[in-house]
Amino acid sequence: MSTPGGASARGPADTPHSASGAGRPRRVLLIGGTSEIGLATLRALRLDPADEAILAGRDARRLADAGVGLPCRVTTAPFDALDPVAPETLAARVLADGPLDLAVSAAGVLIPQDVLDADPRQAGELVQTDFTAHVTVLLALAAGMREQRHGTLVVLSSIAAVRPRRANLVYGAAKAGLDAFARGLADRLHGTGVSVVLVRPGFVTGRMTHGMRPAPMSSTPQQVAAAVAAALDRGPGSRTVWVPRGLVVLAAAMRLLPRPLWRRLPR
Repeated sequence: MSTPGGASARGPADTPHSASGAGRPRRVLLIGGTSEIGLATLRALRLDPADEAILAGRDARRLADAGVGLPCRVTTAPFDALDPVAPETLAARVLADGPLDLAVSAAGVLIPQDVLDADPRQAGELVQTDFTAHVTVLLALAAGMREQRHGTLVVLSSIAAVRPRRANLVYGAAKAGLDAFARGLADRLHGTGVSVVLVRPGFVTGRMTHGMRPAPMSSTPQQVAAAVAAALDRGPGSRTVWVPRGLVVLAAAMRLLPRPLWRRLPR
């Protein structure tokens, strides 16, 4: 891996420490290195110049631009969710450079359902990007974190995972799969020193949702990031974070709504 300027990723004096307790992450991986929520989360972590943020994504120039302004050392790594070998390759490269304290899995795309109806191939690519690639990279990272006996995996799910809707059924199905996987992974990692933070935001106003009418209980990338940082500050342990918190009530209502009424929802 290299910095935007080509410098070495780590120096011998760097000593990473756990994200648990009073410590802060010193070596952080952002999968989906140009993600608005992911970058906002890195800023909310109050990283300092001795810390390292690894931005993983497809476009090296965009990754370099995304790292400008972060208060820590920034390195970049190639990652294409549509490449079947990329997730394991990324995990191996990151873990080979030293212990990893925190990984934020934020890669994702949102494509209108009518576009997917007309082009099923894109639907498969969405599932690969929003679900399959995450499964592979998170399992590989979890294995490495188990060996080092500490680490936290942050998984960005969605309110769409609670009950996929006809207006975005492929996206909702992919998020439902990721959500279920993250919950199972949290149970599997219990007692190993590795924890999972599952984040379920509602509608997030930003680049991905530009041009869409905000839904009730919307949030910003900064609000999601603040909730994630607060969850990490509470210390180790697997947990679920709703953003905003009141969304948990809406989710319960969504599960109980009779299917004939559910089908009538416009979005």
